[in-house]
Amino acid sequence: MLITPAPTEISTHRRTIWVNGRLLDRSEPATVSVADHGLVVGDGVFEALKVTAAGPFAVARHLDRLTRSAAAMGLPAPGHRELYAAIDAVTDRRDYEHGKIRITYTGGLGPLGSQAAYGTPTLVVIAEPVLLPPRATRVVTAPWTRNERGALAGVKSTSYGENVRALAYANAQDAGEAIFGNTVGHLCEGTGTNIFCVFGDRVVTPPLSAGPLAGITRELLLEWYEIEETDLRLDEAHTADEVFLTSSLRDVQRVIGWDDRRYADHRVTDRLAAVFADRSGADLDP
Repeated sequence: MLITPAPTEISTHRRTIWVNGRLLDRSEPATVSVADHGLVVGDGVFEALKVTAAGPFAVARHLDRLTRSAAAMGLPAPGHRELYAAIDAVTDRRDYEHGKIRITYTGGLGPLGSQAAYGTPTLVVIAEPVLLPPRATRVVTAPWTRNERGALAGVKSTSYGENVRALAYANAQDAGEAIFGNTVGHLCEGTGTNIFCVFGDRVVTPPLSAGPLAGITRELLLEWYEIEETDLRLDEAHTADEVFLTSSLRDVQRVIGWDDRRYADHRVTDRLAAVFADRSGADLDP
């Protein structure tokens, strides 16, 4: 069974890029200042959303979360009208059905340190084709913890070094995701996913107070299916009958193994995957 960490880019030369109010020609290099605060200290936020044959999915929810993340970082609210125009521009002439949009919003020019940025915020929107994600993956427990009380808890910040390190740790063990516990030993999230545990017919996911990102796919499943938000100890989570991941690019993905634990039953996971596929397919912006 194919196991990969996430949808793999098909070809970077097929990217369409919009920077600060302008759609770039594909032969034109995209640039931002080397003093941009997003580059210097990670002072920025982002969103990643999937593109289907019908178009970009759940745009309104992603833009609302981008705005919440920006507020948590002390950045000005991004203009949704401009963002919609940028999304339309980078997807208007796409020659693919399955793709990804990345929105990056930073503080703009700033000092070469942690003081606040002083420039106009930078806004970059990129679209590109991707392969469909594998139906299943393995996960491992990260040797580090999430700080559920930290300033960036639940914020989709561009300060992603911790996730890069943890995902590399997972990939080195032939796994597609690393799972974090939090500082009190409760289950939290993956590097770019929310995690769900199934006990019989009972589906459980960590509450936002445990420190995970408020994932869009997570949010929709909570609306469309009976799911409990409950703290689970990491050792308790391992004993689940089924485990699955969700994200905007993975949708609902089976977990076939977690560390030394193996999961052969995916009955409830597949039911939720079907619910998500049906409901999301019927409404592009739920």
